[in-house]
Amino acid sequence: MAVSTPILGLAVLAYMMVVFYLGWVGYKQTKDNDDYMLAGRKVNPFVLAFSYGAAFISTSAIIGFGGYAGAFGLGILWLVVMNIFVGIFIAFVVFGSRTRRVGANLKAVTFPELIGKRFQSRFIQGFSGALITIFMPLYAGSVLIGGARFMETALNVNYNIAILILAIIVAAYVITGGLIAVMYTDALQGVLMFIGMGILLVLTYSKLGGITEAHQALTNMAYLVPENLAATGHTGWTTMPVFGSPTWWTLVSTIILGVGIGVLAQPQLAVRFMTVRNTRSLKRAVLSGGPFIFMMAGVAYIVGALSNVYFLNTKGMISLDVAGGNIDKIMPEYINSAMPDYFVIFFLLTLLAAAMSTLSSQFHAMGTAFGHDFYREGIMKGKIGNTINVTRVGIAITIFVSVILAYILPPGIIARATAIFFGLCAAAFLPMYSGAIFWKRMTKEGAIASLLVGTFSSLFWLTFVHAKEASALGICQALFGKVTLLTGTWTLVDPILVATPLAILVAIVVSLMTEPTSKEHIELCFKKE
Repeated sequence: MAVSTPILGLAVLAYMMVVFYLGWVGYKQTKDNDDYMLAGRKVNPFVLAFSYGAAFISTSAIIGFGGYAGAFGLGILWLVVMNIFVGIFIAFVVFGSRTRRVGANLKAVTFPELIGKRFQSRFIQGFSGALITIFMPLYAGSVLIGGARFMETALNVNYNIAILILAIIVAAYVITGGLIAVMYTDALQGVLMFIGMGILLVLTYSKLGGITEAHQALTNMAYLVPENLAATGHTGWTTMPVFGSPTWWTLVSTIILGVGIGVLAQPQLAVRFMTVRNTRSLKRAVLSGGPFIFMMAGVAYIVGALSNVYFLNTKGMISLDVAGGNIDKIMPEYINSAMPDYFVIFFLLTLLAAAMSTLSSQFHAMGTAFGHDFYREGIMKGKIGNTINVTRVGIAITIFVSVILAYILPPGIIARATAIFFGLCAAAFLPMYSGAIFWKRMTKEGAIASLLVGTFSSLFWLTFVHAKEASALGICQALFGKVTLLTGTWTLVDPILVATPLAILVAIVVSLMTEPTSKEHIELCFKKE
């Protein structure tokens, strides 16, 4: 049943008015590059935490990974553990303080510029900017799909129209207001998301008879696992897959490790550490960020899995069958079928908030990567136009590419596309980024070697070895007459487990074999406040 009431229209209108007001505030407060790129380096800890969390947890988590839980079960809750420990505690306390200090010392305004200035390399800044510009649209496209799928189900809106609506709305305030507008709107959207997910959890357990009853019923459904999924290692919705099976490798190496570790090197998240006044603000933000991630990701995964109990009770089918085999439709189908109309309206706003908060951060990151890092300050060293205007052009171009990808990506792609981008960032950026802020002995040559090896080994593995991508792309088949170059377990191993260790090894070896960075520059990078 699709929701279509005057109340829905008024709710969406009121929400959009507040969003555009905050975008206008951001526009009015944006006076220079620091304001547009880094929100003036004076963001409140609460705003930082909710903006970071809202940018991190998007429709790809709620719709994509929630749908994955609906199909494969609660083993994905290990990703929540990684999200909180690595994505919040390690990110804010360990990486955040160093990132903020080095960024402030070098007057860097973007993630690629931070790395580029640390290693005194225009190539690193430009190449990193190009990498973000080319591959982040895949992630942005998956977020657009998540938001549009729910609008399609709940509002009976044409899927293609829904994608355009989301893209245009977000583009309007990101292009004009910069990071100030992004972080203000993200914080608002984060609060809305927190409330929405809390209500969803309570209503779900209430509808299924309580916590114990709901999970026991889900455990008892193990015999309903489809034969094709059981053959790949699926053992039930409350147990882990068979160790070493295709489903186990996908869950552990691609989903849990790929996303759980890759979050540390997400450009749109790392740049937020440079927006606060001091290190104390980062530590305060942890107190808000941890519970937020638990409520957002944890609730989505639990509800996604429990949707099987609801659909078995009401339709005699498991969630995957109700969604027609498309895991991206499991959560929208459940919300629209199981929840009261008033909550569907509220949850639509929650999903809009989740989509818009992440999209705004992605659009801003892609625009600055193209305009500032690749064109103005990086490889191109462009002279035409000022930084803000060129960045706005970059945002418009990358939004267009993201929309095209949202139209052409196959069904059930949200979780996978997200994991691919997170894994690529882990391999390409994380070793270099870690060395930049923690290891004074790391050299420019070591950083460049790490960046190139991490990038191209990850892309090679995706194209020629990892079965899911290699078979879909067909490049290996066309060149060598076979789906993958390797066989057996190797075709299940995610690129992050191969490319990231290689990049780390290369960074260490090349750095030790090359001339150390000048003492004066190292002192500038790491000087204390």
